[in-house]
Amino acid sequence: MLNSSVLVLNRSYLPIHVTSVRRAFALLYQGIARAVDAQYQTFDFEGWSQLAVARDAEAIGTSSGRIRVPRVIVLVAFDRLPKRHVRFSRINLMARDGFQCQYCSRKPSRAELNLDHVVPRALGGRSTWLNVVTSCVDCNRKKGGRTPRQAGMKLLSQPKRPRWTPLMNLMLSSVRYEEWKPFLSVVDASYWNVELAE
Repeated sequence: MLNSSVLVLNRSYLPIHVTSVRRAFALLYQGIARAVDAQYQTFDFEGWSQLAVARDAEAIGTSSGRIRVPRVIVLVAFDRLPKRHVRFSRINLMARDGFQCQYCSRKPSRAELNLDHVVPRALGGRSTWLNVVTSCVDCNRKKGGRTPRQAGMKLLSQPKRPRWTPLMNLMLSSVRYEEWKPFLSVVDASYWNVELAE
């Protein structure tokens, strides 16, 4: 229970992170965040701990009684937005590809995955979102310093630059609570309403 997920909103009620119940309670107790209920009312730790807890509700036990588990908290002072620039990193590349080999579609453990330059560096390929994919060790070894066509291999999909932080997408898609839905639709709206570059 203490390691389950809580959605974190910035002061403007935009989702910026997912944290654990343990960390959410710490933020509430320190006055850094307030719990948000289904009616969008916010509570400090004292107010939240005094709310009635239904028998079947998610709650933790304390020496002074049961406290409801908040599924959404809002930070009191933090008003920045998540970075729009997605860092070109190993973990973001693998997250973009769903931790799946882009040649054989296997999903081995992360230790058995590596990155492959579609056009090898020896042939002028660059380390960019459009030229690097996740591959398993076996496929990377089989492909070697050749292009997929030269090696007789086919990519599952063409690599693209992600438009949203891949890890944020994974976090948001892995566990969703009813309490999160009103705030996640803001993410969808932001995605669809963003002005595209010509």
